[in-house]
Formats: sequence, structure tokens, C-alpha cells
Amino acid sequence: MEEQSASKAATPGFVLADYAVFGAMLLVSVGIGLFQALKNSKKEASADDFFIGGRTMPALPVGLSLCASFMSAVQVLGVPSEVSRYGFKFLYMCLGQSINSVLTAYLFLPVFFRLGITSCNQMNGFNNANICTTCSTNPTTFVTVMFFPKLLYTGIVIYAPALILNQATGLNMWASLFSTGIICTVYTTVGGMKAVIWTDVFQIFVMLSGFVAIFIQGTVLVGNPSTVLEIAKNGSRINFIEFDADPRQRYTFWSLTVGGAFVWLSMYGVNQAQVQRYISCRTERDAQWALFCNQVGLCLIVSSAATCGIVMFAYYINCDPLKSGMISTPDMYMPYFVVDIFASYPGFPGLFLACAYSGTLSTASTSINAMAAVTVEDLLQPRLRHMTQKRLMVISRGLSLLYGVGCITVAALSSFLDWGVLQGSFTVMGVVSGPLLGIFILGMFFPATNKIGAFAGLLAGYFVSLWLAIGSTLYPPSEETMGVLPSYTGDLNFQFSKTRDLRSFYSISYLYFGAMATSSVVIVGLLVSYVTGTTKRNHIKEGLLWWDLKKKHDPTQHKVSTASPATS
Repeated sequence: MEEQSASKAATPGFVLADYAVFGAMLLVSVGIGLFQALKNSKKEASADDFFIGGRTMPALPVGLSLCASFMSAVQVLGVPSEVSRYGFKFLYMCLGQSINSVLTAYLFLPVFFRLGITSCNQMNGFNNANICTTCSTNPTTFVTVMFFPKLLYTGIVIYAPALILNQATGLNMWASLFSTGIICTVYTTVGGMKAVIWTDVFQIFVMLSGFVAIFIQGTVLVGNPSTVLEIAKNGSRINFIEFDADPRQRYTFWSLTVGGAFVWLSMYGVNQAQVQRYISCRTERDAQWALFCNQVGLCLIVSSAATCGIVMFAYYINCDPLKSGMISTPDMYMPYFVVDIFASYPGFPGLFLACAYSGTLSTASTSINAMAAVTVEDLLQPRLRHMTQKRLMVISRGLSLLYGVGCITVAALSSFLDWGVLQGSFTVMGVVSGPLLGIFILGMFFPATNKIGAFAGLLAGYFVSLWLAIGSTLYPPSEETMGVLPSYTGDLNFQFSKTRDLRSFYSISYLYFGAMATSSVVIVGLLVSYVTGTTKRNHIKEGLLWWDLKKKHDPTQHKVSTASPATS
């Protein structure tokens, strides 16, 4: 084992061929943005073109873009590491994603699509007030509620590949961090939504190519697929029969399906970045097909990443790099593994970095475009109604540049967070998007909800989610409590601790944070609404409730609401 560890310690970093592959991916990404900018310069571009592609996008590229948006370096780094430590049961996440896709396609998408809006916050509910009541009345609250979490999430996913580059190649982390932010800011600013979508399509294939290369090479070095499966089975990694109801277990069937469905629903059902994509489709039917294409892509990427995690476990069965001190955190498993197995194949480690970078560029560009769209539609246009399209385009591009700089700044600050990249990103989304999902559920499905109830529910949701997030940070669970599996076959005997107290409550799986926050919003919102006086059904504008969708509608037509949803 000592000889094996010594050889791994001497693993070389990147060579010129790796940087060439990596650089080619970056050049293609920027090239797509410039191409879209040149296409748009030949005609009179509008804010609609910049933010939602003129509502003319086909289903397949939009579906791939939806998939790429949250398949960032967080997944490239985090999923293989989590599967290597917790087992193949992580694939139940695909079931949670599937539940989300169905709910989004048939419950949330039709409402947003038929209103013909650009920002999901333009919906009016709660007695003709904005559905996110706190967002329309106070700009400071608006920025706090909508933008800070988006900046924080984007900062984490920009920081992740910078960490990879630093550990795998020794390249200065700050140089790689700033290059990530600058590149995605440039092509998002000049090309708008069409550049984001078509760049995502390219990047999704880069990600899949990287995983395929890693799987093939790792399997060859272990022996063959049957050997990988045998080692994984002996190491308890083939563990699909995992129905433990203990919420402290990090991954079980219940946390991955129920908790995972809530997390993904907050990302896809009401998240501006995703709503903005599927309303860019030609018709409602196309938008639904885009969501289903997205689901296929999600399952392919999660399955590919999970399989690479199993191969990685089999390869290091006799020498865990984390326990032997070769790496400092579980997030470094994947880059260390890639540089190790491709030491004699220049160019392939560069493909992995391109794989990680592709996901990050996609996520960051999505966030930048979404924040700029919300600012223009919700803050500027209602106050500057007579602004020309040309001037609006200049402002839109300026906002994209501004938010790009903001994401880079937050990425630098994210380096001080002591979370794993996967847990960090999902915790932020659950804590912040969970309460917002609850608000939209109240507005769309419970006509009785009033403004006081919605506001009280939102406060309760944020209190619960922040309490859980802070508590779990101050009192992190042990590996035994979370259910970390032994790292090699000679250590298969440990018992899980079952003691319970308040600190034990903070050990609840991070996948449940969003579900608890959403439930708190809905329960408190309804209780307060009934105590203070419910909203009358005839006070709510037609089309804002899911019940209105029962009316006859042709999903092959792009129906845009004739009412102005931004006014109350």
C-alpha cells in the first residue's frame, strides 16, 4: 500500500495537451456567444430576444439547456464523491427529479406559459398583489429575497472548478476563478438567452464525454465491469434496498425521492432561471417536451457521474486517498482520480476539466441572464414605460455585466465556506428556494390565501430553513450518523449512533431542508389567512390559479395573456 501511495503522490499535473483541450472548450463557448450576438445585430433586437429568445426556441435545445443549468461542477465533483462514500442508492435522486419534471410540466409550467410573462415574479395573486408580496413593494427586500441567494449559489459553482484546477494542476485558484466568471459574463452579455441555450447544448455533450472517458479508463485499470461490480458489492456500495426512515441518514430512498423532489421543484417549478428557459419555447407543448428532454439528460448525467464514483471506489479499494492523506477533502476525489488514471494520456485530464468547467459556465450564465431579466421586468420597465428597445438592450447588457462581476465577487467569498460543494449548493437552494416555492404554491393552489398570510408564511419558512442551516453548520453530524460507508473492505464493522437530542435534530439530511421550509410556508400561510380573513375568489385575476387551467386551451398555441401582469 505504501508503494501505491507513493506513486499517487507523484502523480503529474496538467501538460500542454490538457490545456489545449481545455482552451478549445472555452473558445467554442465564447464563439457561440459572439455568433449569436452577430446574428442579433442584423435585426432590430429587443429585450424579449435577449431574455427569452423571442419565444421561438425549439424543445430539444431548451431541454438540454435546462439540464445543463444545474449540472455544474458541483455535480461533476460532488456526485462521484458522494456515491463513492454512500453507495449507488444515490441514483434514487433520478426518481426525485422525475417527480419534479411531471409536477412542473403539468402544474407550474402552464400557468407561467399562458400568462406570457418574462419574470415569474410578474404574477399577480393575493388580492391583485404580486404573488411574491415582499418583492414588489420594497426594492431592498426584493434584492435580498431574490438576488442574494442566486449570487451565493452561483458563487459556489464558480468556486468549485477553481478548486479543481488548484488541486489537480497547481494553477492559481484565483486566476481560474476570475477566468470562469469573466468568460461566462462575456458570452451572456453579448449573446443573451440564445447564446446561453446553445452554449449549454455544446457543454452538455462535453460533460457526458468526460464521464464516458473516465468510466472506460477506470474500468480498464480495475479489470472489467464485472470486477468493478463485485468490488462495489463487497464494499456495500450496491445498496438500493435502503428504506431507513431515520431522517439523519444523509441518503435514503425517502430523502432522495421526497426531499430531492422538493429541492428540484424549487429549482424548476418557480426558479426564474428555469422558468425563463421553458417560456422561451414556441408553444406550451414544446415547453413540456423540453422538460421531459431535460429529465432524460439529468438521468444520463447523474447516472454517469454515479457510475464513475463506483469505478473510483473500486480503483482505490486498497488505498483510500482521503484516509492516506493524498487529498484533504472528499471533493478532491474526482480530480485526483482523473489525473491519476490519465497520467500517461495527455489531453484526457483536460477533457475532465472542460467537463467541470462546462457545467459551471452553464450555471453561471443562466444565473446572470435570469437576474438581469428580473431587474428589467420587475424594477425598471414598470417605472420607465416609454424607454426605447435600443436603450433597454443597452441596459440589459449592462446589468448582465454587473451581475457577472457580482457573481465573481461572491465566488471569491465562497472560498471561506466549509461545505462540500454538493451539500453547499443544495443547502443554499433548499434554504432560499424552499420558502419561495411555498409562496407560489399558496398563490396558485389556495385561493383563500391573503397577503398577510403569505408574508407570515414566508417569514416562517425562512426562519425554519435558516435555523436548520445554521444549526447543521454549528453542530455537523458525524460520519456514522450520516451513514458514510467504510472506505475499504477490511473495515466493514461499524454501528450507527442512534442517540437523539437537539443537536441530533440538526443532523437531519440537508435534502429535507427545502421540504420543511416549503411546508412551513404553506401551513403558516393558510392558518394566518383563515384567522385574518381569506381572499375572495372573485378578487383574483383570471389565469393566476391552477384551477383556471381547466378551461379549454390548445397547448400547441403560444397564448400570451392580454392583461398586463406587472400592474396591480
